[in-house]
Amino acid sequence: MDYAPLWISIKTATISTIITFFLGITISYWMSNFKGKSKGLIDGLFTLPLILPPTVVGFFLLLLCGKNGPVGKLLELFNTSIIFSWSATVLAAIVVSFPMMYRTTRSAFEQIDINILSAARTLGLSEFKIFHKIAIPLAMPGIVGGLVLSFARAMGEFGATLMIAGNIPGRTQTMPLAIFFAAEGGDMQKAMLWVIIIVTLSLFLILILNYWSEIQLKLMGRRTK
Repeated sequence: MDYAPLWISIKTATISTIITFFLGITISYWMSNFKGKSKGLIDGLFTLPLILPPTVVGFFLLLLCGKNGPVGKLLELFNTSIIFSWSATVLAAIVVSFPMMYRTTRSAFEQIDINILSAARTLGLSEFKIFHKIAIPLAMPGIVGGLVLSFARAMGEFGATLMIAGNIPGRTQTMPLAIFFAAEGGDMQKAMLWVIIIVTLSLFLILILNYWSEIQLKLMGRRTK
């Protein structure tokens, strides 16, 4: 049996989660402090991929990255294209998993006592040091939770990946795509094997998240004593 879909899924989820990590904590911290009138609209745009069907997300990505799209035309100047490539699987995973990281991390930042941040500013700390030295450590439980959820979401992505990357064995075929096309082709044994693998990986991620939550609760209990 060809295990390429497993490695493609893990590689795609890992790269997309790394990118989502930096984008998520930066944007969520900015949004947690943003007071403009357009905050609700901006927040809605960042969260929209979580609500939309994955095929709709994939359609918008096709419009942006296709030959006639703004991103596609820009890439064409460098004689390259992202459509139906492994990079497209990463892009789809980033877009659909970003809201998980964004919502979770933003909630963690918003739960930080504002007096702590105000005291740090009074003491003359720069905004970058406040973000790096204070906000991130205090929000770490939410950040880790967002990372696990983002990785799991990227691992299970199907619709947007199929729209923008296609189903190319050994190149863009992830586990969800392998399950769908194996079942469609009548190979239920192969589809079941992939289902078992992805369910096992997902359960493992949930156990990690639960274990991390228990550790954080124990640490918080010790601090309050």
